[in-house]
Amino acid sequence: MLKQKACRPFAKAGPCSLLAEACSLTMKNLGILLSGRGSNFEAIARNIQSGKIPNARISIVISNKAGAGGIEAATKLGLNTAILPSKGKDRETHDREVVASLKEHKVDLICLAGYMRLLSPWFVQQFPGRILNIHPSLLPAFPGLEAQQQAFAYGVKTSGCTVHFVDEELDHGAIIVQKTVPVLDSDDEHTLSARILEQEHLAYTEAINIVLDGNYEIAGRRLLRKIRASN
Repeated sequence: MLKQKACRPFAKAGPCSLLAEACSLTMKNLGILLSGRGSNFEAIARNIQSGKIPNARISIVISNKAGAGGIEAATKLGLNTAILPSKGKDRETHDREVVASLKEHKVDLICLAGYMRLLSPWFVQQFPGRILNIHPSLLPAFPGLEAQQQAFAYGVKTSGCTVHFVDEELDHGAIIVQKTVPVLDSDDEHTLSARILEQEHLAYTEAINIVLDGNYEIAGRRLLRKIRASN
């Protein structure tokens, strides 16, 4: 087991630039937020177990819906879970409950995996530069709900998915990874969505590794990988 040492996992985000610092050999705690089946969560869990996401563990899986399939999957994997219903609560009250649980489990990086709630600006400010989301389109095209259907209906020839940092605006934060998917003449909304989902599983793992490695900076809206000096 790796010996853990104190470090600041990620730098605080500034308005125009963000310098990410990470101690690459320190185990990082991931927090997963989901509302449904949790397909991307399960892919992340598999890739942690197989070593494709090294030096990371899932410390908590949180859902705002009691019947979420992702919670059942997390329970079978022996992971900590929390159901924090959002129905009937104002956004601030619910967000404070979720943030308290994330902090209790010492989460370093939050991954939204089909979490059907808009995070409040206050929530985002608690974890600057430490919240990721995946969206099934090539942002900035087709933000919001039913992105695959939007792309199909618009007639684009190439679609895909985007992993990005979460900020105070919808589907807006700096882009970390994008994967393209050609739209075939034989496609319908369902087949296109299925092929995009396959790429989502790859993209999320790649993005998590980039962020946890910390060898990047954000200038404006661009994530720039830094070249490590050779010994």
